[in-house]
Amino acid sequence: MAINRYTKMAYANADEMVFGKCKYPVKAGLGLEIGAGYTIPELNYAPRPQASVSKEALVKEYERITKDAMGRVVQIGAPAVVLETEHVQQLTNTPSWGAEVAHVQKTIMEEYHEEYGIKCALRHTVADLREDREFLALRSKVNVVTESFDQCAAQGADLLSIESMGGKEVFDYSIIRDDTAGMLFSIGVLGTNDMDYLWQKIVDIANKHKVVPAGDTDCSQANTAMFIAGGLLDKNLAHTTAIVARCISAARSLAAYEAGAKGPGKDCGYENIIIKSIAGVPITQEGKSSTCAHSDVMGNLAMQCCDMWSNESVEYHGEFGGTTVQVWVETLAYDCALMNTALKTGNEKVLRDLLMLSDKYRDPQPYVLAYDNAYRVGEAIAKNGNDPYLRSKAAAEMCCKIVEEGVAGKKLVLTKFETNALAKIKADLAALPAESSKFVEQCMDKYTKEVAVFKPENYSL
Repeated sequence: MAINRYTKMAYANADEMVFGKCKYPVKAGLGLEIGAGYTIPELNYAPRPQASVSKEALVKEYERITKDAMGRVVQIGAPAVVLETEHVQQLTNTPSWGAEVAHVQKTIMEEYHEEYGIKCALRHTVADLREDREFLALRSKVNVVTESFDQCAAQGADLLSIESMGGKEVFDYSIIRDDTAGMLFSIGVLGTNDMDYLWQKIVDIANKHKVVPAGDTDCSQANTAMFIAGGLLDKNLAHTTAIVARCISAARSLAAYEAGAKGPGKDCGYENIIIKSIAGVPITQEGKSSTCAHSDVMGNLAMQCCDMWSNESVEYHGEFGGTTVQVWVETLAYDCALMNTALKTGNEKVLRDLLMLSDKYRDPQPYVLAYDNAYRVGEAIAKNGNDPYLRSKAAAEMCCKIVEEGVAGKKLVLTKFETNALAKIKADLAALPAESSKFVEQCMDKYTKEVAVFKPENYSL
């Protein structure tokens, strides 16, 4: 299957983008159409550690999770839901386990759909197990991952996703050294390379079973940068560095769609707003309703153009209001009810802008990911779409330009720490080669020497 790079934008301008609508809606599961004029809650969950002792215990745990979630959705009158099972390692490592969980979940969902008419779909996010203790084994260990996809799709999963790891070995080395070239190489070049390889396989499997190849996210790199950067008092990593990593990750995560993925992109891909502007695919996002899993500085803004709205993940256990999956699916459903009411009354752009503006000036990260600025990053990627290095570099450069403009206009305030980080990244980018081949050659030479766990055989460079 050919890789078709994006070289133009899906939307004529940023203002065309809203939540609940996209250029290319996706039909999935039981009566569901994603991005077709309404938003959908997507519940994500994890089993309790003690449930992982055996296949029988895990299957029973997911059966309880599914019944609890579907029951609560019906109780509050929500019209649609997507359940996302992010695989614990056992479900992918032994593909028949993941397949049995998918079968049990889908059977329950079919019963609720038939009796109550609720529109629903099941996403399975297979674990990327291609990481050994000392190094990535991206090519030699791919078979267990693809076998898990194949069996889960055969047994009821409607949407197939993964959080792939390509480039992580160089990224981990680079991010703690403020190495801009390494960050660009690991996410933009190595990450894209691995996405091209892996997603052609996933798309083939999805097509075989007539299910949806949904999307990926740069959790292992861009999210790592975001989490290290932390909140406004943290100084472990500049937030400016984190948002540059995020913009580069958009060029990388886009590769799934260039290999044939259809969306919705995964929840923890904060880069999805950029991808939606380029590819017009539906996206899941997470923010204020994912505080059960982590903190960020853009909890409202993340909702601005979502098509599905997620809680990121929550461990299954009891709360005062019910089990965690009951509590969080209800929260998500009410968020979606507000967005859907805005859509029905023609107020979606008002709500979108309020959500965006409530966080935009809090930090460089929401400032750049505000839909108007995210669109500009998308344009930079699309203009250089045929070359993974050049488009990643252009995304980073546009990110720096947007932050500079915000500071110059006195709308965005940076500390000295952040200002110094921005100046360093700009200088680093200016010093990089204009030719992709030269950049890759330099990086291959440097990181094969400096990063012992970097194995060139993982990548066709």
